[in-house]
Amino acid sequence: MNKFSSKIGFVLTAVGSAVGMANVWGFPYKFQEGGSVFLIFYLIFIGLFSYVGLSSEFAIGRYAGTGTLGAYEKAFTSRNKNSKLGKFIGFIPLAGSLLIAIGYSVIVAYVCKALFNSLTGELMEVNTTQWFESFSNNDYSVVAFHLIVIVLTLITCIGGATTIEKSNKIMMPIFFVLFLVLAIRILTLDNAIEGYKYMFRFDKDALSLKTVVAAMGQAFFSLSVTGSGMIVCGAYLSKKEDIVSASKLTGLLDTIASLLSSCVIIPAIMIFSMDQVGGPGLLFQVLPTILQNMFLGRLFAIILYLAVIVAGISSLQNMFEVVAESLMKRFPKIKRNLALLLIGIIVFGIGVNMETINKWGPFMDIVSIYIIPIGASIGAFTWFYVFAKDKLLKEINLSAKKTYGDTWYKIGKFAYTPIAIILCILALVFKISF
Repeated sequence: MNKFSSKIGFVLTAVGSAVGMANVWGFPYKFQEGGSVFLIFYLIFIGLFSYVGLSSEFAIGRYAGTGTLGAYEKAFTSRNKNSKLGKFIGFIPLAGSLLIAIGYSVIVAYVCKALFNSLTGELMEVNTTQWFESFSNNDYSVVAFHLIVIVLTLITCIGGATTIEKSNKIMMPIFFVLFLVLAIRILTLDNAIEGYKYMFRFDKDALSLKTVVAAMGQAFFSLSVTGSGMIVCGAYLSKKEDIVSASKLTGLLDTIASLLSSCVIIPAIMIFSMDQVGGPGLLFQVLPTILQNMFLGRLFAIILYLAVIVAGISSLQNMFEVVAESLMKRFPKIKRNLALLLIGIIVFGIGVNMETINKWGPFMDIVSIYIIPIGASIGAFTWFYVFAKDKLLKEINLSAKKTYGDTWYKIGKFAYTPIAIILCILALVFKISF
């Protein structure tokens, strides 16, 4: 199995896996609603989850030297637990990765259409609500863009860690630079400072359990610690790298991505007196309307949608890779290119039949409310209650600049794992989609 050639390549790949729609439309919406109260709690949780959650998933991947299915099996056999259960329980979080890829590819196809219509100039002239409904309410309306998304994802996955690392070394800097350009442009608009003041306001009414839960869920799923995706990143990580250091850097860059998105979106909404909205409505109705009213709006629309496509492809890349790696591990006769092709066919074949938002939306709700939280809880519980403590700490401390012991482990066992389970219960009982 080939490995990442450098720490920065690994971190950028992990950041690429983490940065996605949660950063682009989830974080800004919640940040605008909760202000600095939300941000404070978010930073607390992102620090916690990077420190123990992300690092534990990287560690189990590097320890096992394989992806989701093999990692769970090795975790269970590390203390002579039920090997049969370990062999099959990993299918739950793995299924989450595959199913989220199906829905995610539809979103990125929408973004590709938005980019195309920005390039042609059509997006600058239409009623954005009617434009969005013209393809989100009609079957097979973005098939060509959907296929392009699948092909681009497959191309960046062909060489395993090598092409994944090389592509993310290009894609992630592009993402940050493009959003930085957008943020600077927004800053030059009249009353932009008022938008920033509102964004960072301290609102006593936001000091509530609702805000805490929103920050907790946003931090948890923004990092993609779902018991599956980040394991394969760890499997490709060199034994010479400091896992916790890389995890903290990943969390930092993911947070910067969220803040950059907010610095573009929230002031713009305030300046143009648009309704506060999250989800697809933000990306395909509110922002295009704002861009139509900006000088050089067409250029900045191109920049925006290109940046979001980069984030989307990098996230899909991870979803494809984790499923392909597990497929090859379980069925050794299946070669890499065939495994990727099969995944691409499945993701496209199912996704192309749910391109309308009334099909795609409920599908994504089911995945995000049920499958992802359950998989994340299974992962957290497995790493800290099933996997042998001495082996986990040994992997964490391998090449580490400082020693992590009982304190790190107890934080994972008695703080991180209960939070993962609480979020799962909140999702299942109250139908909260994070």
